[in-house]
Amino acid sequence: MNRLETLPAMILAAGYGTRLWPLTADRAKPAVPFLNQPLISYTLAYLRAFGIRSMIINLHYHPETVRRAVRQHAPPDVDIHFSYEPRVLGTGGALDRVRDRLANGPFIVVNGKIITEIDLRAVLDTHLERRALATLVLKPNTARERFSRVDVDATGRILGFGGFPTVQGERDEPPDADPPLLFTGIQILDPRIFAYIPRDRFSHTTSEAYPRAIQRGELLVAHITNEPWYELSTLSRYLETHLRFLRARGQSMIGGRGTIIDPGADVADSVLWERVRVERGARLHRCIVGDDVVIPSGTQWDRVAIVRAERCPSPERGEIIGDNLIVPIEPVTDCSLLVDSL
Repeated sequence: MNRLETLPAMILAAGYGTRLWPLTADRAKPAVPFLNQPLISYTLAYLRAFGIRSMIINLHYHPETVRRAVRQHAPPDVDIHFSYEPRVLGTGGALDRVRDRLANGPFIVVNGKIITEIDLRAVLDTHLERRALATLVLKPNTARERFSRVDVDATGRILGFGGFPTVQGERDEPPDADPPLLFTGIQILDPRIFAYIPRDRFSHTTSEAYPRAIQRGELLVAHITNEPWYELSTLSRYLETHLRFLRARGQSMIGGRGTIIDPGADVADSVLWERVRVERGARLHRCIVGDDVVIPSGTQWDRVAIVRAERCPSPERGEIIGDNLIVPIEPVTDCSLLVDSL
């Protein structure tokens, strides 16, 4: 018997997608396309591949864009419940809002912004064998990127959540030290976790519920893996992950439905959404281009995100040129992640 078939899953999809702006100016992050399909479609397929049929999706920012993506891409035999939050509640608050649906046994929580092949069956085995309150899937942060670190002892017990890792060799850390561990946003929880989640208010599990549980002697364990996992919460990660997948296919760019690249235009290492027009003589390199953008003839751009300016009437950064808003894409090493952030 596949024990995962009986588990419900919660997909976290309510956040603002601030670090992926301006791509999220008119849609929630789970509705942003990856390889021409909304991000949440990969989460739905991932969970269903392990036999999971009961899924809860929380909503807040541009909720209609997530609903539409789910309607178009959800497997036909999956039961989906949407939990709309009039005000965003954080991970803990999101779980509290649907605790009645998660009270009968272990349940899965997955961030709606990842693409992965992590084996959930092995995660459940760890959870049940250790009889843990929570089992968090962690990965070695070998590049020491700015993901919050998770502290774990030799038995796999989670001790706490720290700041960003130092560069290898900095401070008192030896050059051959093991890489820090990052949280993948995938976890299996026991309903006992609700004893540590406050009622009817904003809260995060990693900053409130888990530290309280650890302090009271509860067992939180790490399931450490090196299986494929991609997190797409920033412009740089979004672009670089696309390019990794495209190169594996022997491609250097992708265009969505209705996109036209005129003869004489040069487009490389770029992601173009739907109905984009790149005119003759224009050049794009390492760019992300949103729906309905026209790249004028003779224009040259490198490592920028380009969207229709009308969709960002009061841009927080970037430069409006003609009909377009141009936003630089910062290097991937400058990205940061709060483990509960969406």
